Amino acid sequence: MATEPDLHALAERVDALAVERASERIVGDEAARRASRLRDHVAGHVLPRARSLDAPLLVLLIGPTGAGKSSLVNALAGRAVSQSGVLRPTTRELVAVVHPEDRDALLAEGAPLVTLAGDRLRIVSDEGEPRGIALVDAPDVDSIEHANRELTDRLAEAADLGIFVTTATRYADRVPWDVLLRARDRGLPLVVVVNRMPELAADRVAVLDDVDRLLAEFGIDAHGLDPATPEAGALQVLPIPEGAVDDHIDGLTSEAVAPLRARIDALGRDRDARRALAARALAGSLAGLAPLLQRVADDADHEAIEADALRRTAQNAFETELASLRDDLARGTFLRAEALRQWQAFVGADEVTRLFSSGIGKVRGTLSALIRGTPRAPVAEVREDALADIVALARSHAAEAARRTAADWADEPATRDAVTDDPELWGPSRRFDERLTGRLEGWVDSIAMDVQSTGGGKRRLAKGASIGVNAAGIGVMLATFAHTGGVTGAEVGVAAATAFLNQKLLEALFGEAALVEMIEGARSRLAAALAESFEEELGRYRGLVRDGADLRDLAARLRATAGEVAALQPAVPLDARSLAAEAQATPTGAVAGLEPADAR
Repeated sequence: MATEPDLHALAERVDALAVERASERIVGDEAARRASRLRDHVAGHVLPRARSLDAPLLVLLIGPTGAGKSSLVNALAGRAVSQSGVLRPTTRELVAVVHPEDRDALLAEGAPLVTLAGDRLRIVSDEGEPRGIALVDAPDVDSIEHANRELTDRLAEAADLGIFVTTATRYADRVPWDVLLRARDRGLPLVVVVNRMPELAADRVAVLDDVDRLLAEFGIDAHGLDPATPEAGALQVLPIPEGAVDDHIDGLTSEAVAPLRARIDALGRDRDARRALAARALAGSLAGLAPLLQRVADDADHEAIEADALRRTAQNAFETELASLRDDLARGTFLRAEALRQWQAFVGADEVTRLFSSGIGKVRGTLSALIRGTPRAPVAEVREDALADIVALARSHAAEAARRTAADWADEPATRDAVTDDPELWGPSRRFDERLTGRLEGWVDSIAMDVQSTGGGKRRLAKGASIGVNAAGIGVMLATFAHTGGVTGAEVGVAAATAFLNQKLLEALFGEAALVEMIEGARSRLAAALAESFEEELGRYRGLVRDGADLRDLAARLRATAGEVAALQPAVPLDARSLAAEAQATPTGAVAGLEPADAR
């Protein structure tokens, strides 16, 4: 069996995984409920016990209406502490009998009984009770009130020892066995009390043999308590004779419950034994989580598949629009004609075209005059207009990518609420223009640095004319776009003349090879700036869906931990599992194949 530190570490690891899973936006109501159930169960039941094996043991009495649970509690307490009888109002009250010094521990914040029962919990302090043990009289497992049945189920998950109380005529009822099967699955140590046993010895033997058979077939280990003394022997099933009632305490006789009372008293005297039982119950509780951990892992895997598909949808939309944006930029059709006219006027397109017919050497000879003698270069105007045009074009493509993504995601359960509740997801982000403009400003500045680096050594820019660097930079910027492709009508002349002269001017300044290198560098940096902005926009959608790789990693860790907890105790025998499945398929009445011995 695992050591106490091992169990504590394993419980903490399960808790961390449960919190990690439940803290995310989970696809599907059932998957979300499973994740919440795992988180709440571990936090409310498993961790409190893992962090303190010395906390009072929760000894839970469970059974159907009228089986004698309250009578047994009263007998163990030696006085009437819990109302008994079939007239008991299918009690919503949870009675816990404890030694006074254990009262505060039971009522501590986060303690299982407080968490589960709240104001339905009634603590009965009794000096006669052993230290470190709380006897808990749970609501009937077949209560007509769903809340009562649910509370008993959850108490069984938090208990350290279960005392299953039934009768010689009702031990095969389906509902109690459903509870026993769940207790078995979580490894809860059990003791079985069969009340109202028949008088004839042969009938008693038949009942007890049948109970033993059923326990064995269902894989239920009812050795919940060690013997009080070495010679006492193990206590698996405690028979209580018919009529063993003490009216003074509204309970069973002390003689009838003596074997159970002796073992509980011995447990109270032995701290190590209590800790061992608590550790056993903890190991069983952890082992019982294996199926739920597996289911939560499956949910995470399925969600990873859906997350990958959603992310691909968004990525394809933004990649498609980014590629379309690059095509539009390459064609140069987005540039305003006014900006091109301003640039054409600055470089003196008419004059240089006439000079160009005489040879490129004469063009080079007029460069200083062009830069120093022409009117003021419209650097700021052309720069502002060009960047505004790029931003407007980029925004239109980003808007289309956002619209396509939101429309597709609105049809998916995992993202429907997110995109329908946030109108901003149907278009570019509020700061798209601002962020892209900042990147483009940096891009233009990087071109000017290239111009200065490339042209400074050749002394081809006008000495002392700082406008030359900026003007040449704008020229390189326009050279990445402006040409006649896609332009029609009168604009052909403007674009063609500007593009032709601009390129020849730049070639004269830097040489053809250097110009090509600068333009390619500028295009590459522009592509990176645009990609960064589109990646930023795409990130808004990625943030709504967890990365599939992360989900698969979580699923793998959940499965590995499920394997660890399952190994804490032997698996339920195959024949017991098949009987359990048959029991669950039986709609009403007794469990299939389980009839009281005297009914056969």
